[in-house]
Amino acid sequence: MTPSNAAVTARERARAELTREIKEEARRQLAAVGADGLSLRAVARELGMVSSALYRYYPSKDDLLTALIIDAYNAIGESAETAIASASGSQPASGTSGRDRWLAACHAIRAWALAHPQEYALIYGSPVPGYRAPEATIGPAARVPLAFVAVLRDAVASGELAIPGAGGVGPVSGLLPVDGPLADQAATLSAVLALEGAPAVPGYLLVRAVIAWTQLFGMISFELFGQFVGSFDPADAFFGHAAAQLAALVGLGSEAPSRR
Repeated sequence: MTPSNAAVTARERARAELTREIKEEARRQLAAVGADGLSLRAVARELGMVSSALYRYYPSKDDLLTALIIDAYNAIGESAETAIASASGSQPASGTSGRDRWLAACHAIRAWALAHPQEYALIYGSPVPGYRAPEATIGPAARVPLAFVAVLRDAVASGELAIPGAGGVGPVSGLLPVDGPLADQAATLSAVLALEGAPAVPGYLLVRAVIAWTQLFGMISFELFGQFVGSFDPADAFFGHAAAQLAALVGLGSEAPSRR
């Protein structure tokens, strides 16, 4: 390595380290004053920096918020993906069911949220007044739902999910049909998510997956924001039961649903 290259590498390391420190201090401020109260000047002051130096890293508060949001989405997405991969490899001889992988993702997401409540609130709580998330957040935000879609796609491919017209079972009592504009939207989403050479996830199943996904995050939000105090508190047993119910809703339980 030439001296000039060594100097560049040292500067890159120093910049990466300071960037990490800036975001760590910003997360501490999130815990203390919330996203709306986050201040670049306060972050700079706590780090012993002048504001103008911090602005070279994050020109505005929105830029810093975006960095924190992307980090949070990537962290929770990685937790779900890692849990699914670990569950997939835990029983190499007999194979792991889609239900096991689904439940592993649900519990990993909850564990991350309980360990990082302020970051969870930043991405799944109330919108930050005046902040508009840029396109750069879309990919990271999609990691969790796409992880669940991958579980369903594999279950379709393995035959674990019964598909109507292909030996499927009867409808689950109480489930409504997916038709009209909703069916059209679901079919479009199914086509967008289709992978070459892999079976598509049927539209009706994507609708149920989105129901399950939103219910999952609703439960986690209720727990984090104290809505289960005095009822299901601690919520471990309730969450485990509910996650299994959500798995059954999408056909990964003891009874596989089909379209009505």
